[in-house]
Amino acid sequence: MSVVTRFPPSPTGHLHLGGARTALFNFLFARHNKGKFILRFEDTDKERSREEYVESIKEALLWLGLNWDEGPYFQSKRLDLYQEFAKGLYEEGKAYYCECSKEELEAKKKAQMEKGLKPRYDGTCREKGLSPGPGRALRIKIPEDISEILFEDLLRGKIVFPPDEVDDFIIFRSDGTPTYQFAVVIDDITMGITHVIRGDDHISNTPKQLMIYKALGAKPPAFAHIPMVLGPDGARLSKRHGARSILEYREEGYLPQAVVNYLARLGWGYGDQEYFTLEELIEKFDLARVNLSPARFDPEKMLAFNAYWIKTLDTAEILKNLKPFLKNYPLERYSEEYLIAILEGVKPRVKTLKEMAEMIDFYLLEEIEPDENAREKYLTEKIKPLFVKLISDMDSLSFENEKKLEEEFRALAEESGVKLKELAQAVRVALTGKTISPPLFEVMKLLGKERVKRRLERALNFIT
Repeated sequence: MSVVTRFPPSPTGHLHLGGARTALFNFLFARHNKGKFILRFEDTDKERSREEYVESIKEALLWLGLNWDEGPYFQSKRLDLYQEFAKGLYEEGKAYYCECSKEELEAKKKAQMEKGLKPRYDGTCREKGLSPGPGRALRIKIPEDISEILFEDLLRGKIVFPPDEVDDFIIFRSDGTPTYQFAVVIDDITMGITHVIRGDDHISNTPKQLMIYKALGAKPPAFAHIPMVLGPDGARLSKRHGARSILEYREEGYLPQAVVNYLARLGWGYGDQEYFTLEELIEKFDLARVNLSPARFDPEKMLAFNAYWIKTLDTAEILKNLKPFLKNYPLERYSEEYLIAILEGVKPRVKTLKEMAEMIDFYLLEEIEPDENAREKYLTEKIKPLFVKLISDMDSLSFENEKKLEEEFRALAEESGVKLKELAQAVRVALTGKTISPPLFEVMKLLGKERVKRRLERALNFIT
């Protein structure tokens, strides 16, 4: 049997961490088993579904590298298919039309709850033999001889529900639209879904879906209900825990490799290994290794993963991901070799691409404006003659040898009665505009003599 999985988001919002992890696990399971991964949108909620969310979810999945093999499909375009299946159940006597109004149903529900009973439809219209008509919903006819509803969850083993877990529930509303439970089953049947991997909040949906499979005479897929992702406090993950949408993480300077790696480690593991490429995850992924305890989101750990991948990935790959953060700089003036050399120096010092872009801006600007406080503190009269000396000796300084350049600076500082740290910090402010930067002599080497000279000359103008 060829494995077919699916990811069925509702386009009522952007893709967030929990949904992305579900998509990832479905993708990895399909790829590991050389199967198929399908994307479909459950967009029957006309009021809340938006095209912008469809595009946003697709963009997020592609950014993460979760390419789908089929789709995207849209439930809103499959209404004829749902009607065909519903008609078949009605004609076979496995479903019936109900004319009970919303008010009547609410009154019955209230009366049952007041008696301490579980609310369920009482079968008022079950034997009326009603035909389709305005204001009539279609209900599935649950067999009366069912003793229990059970299925074998791939993670949790046998799960059993009592027979009163389901009543004659609605599969087609009176407005002519299918319910979620019905549409999802028809989709999974017609798309050949073999494995449904979803959050454990869907366990309660399974009995109704199993009843629809039974009525249709179709074999249900294998189910695997993965634990939810919780916040650090154990509550359901939300924005207040610092969780963002996937595309927001991209905008904050996270790498897709880091996000995928972290999502995979939320409730799944492989021995002591912490870091995985997508290819390694595909090779090693096994549902049996999913932890049944809810995973807890740790924003600091996710940031640490990002720092690791920035340090580890090939610098040319980092540059490709960094370029959107550098769109305000004249990159066309600089060779790729120069840009890569810059990044090599800062990779170990940053945790996000956004931070990286901020750290290297002085390399990409023709002129820099020193921070006002740094300028007042370090660009002083005491430093002025040293800058003049550096400018006059520029051609003789050892720019290609950072160690020798440091020795030359040390000699100048000793000769002038100034601490090396004081001189170096003043030059740093003159060259970068900041008090914190990559190592000074590395900066000088990359900027080159001409730009260092111009910036020192300009810095003299700030010294009053």
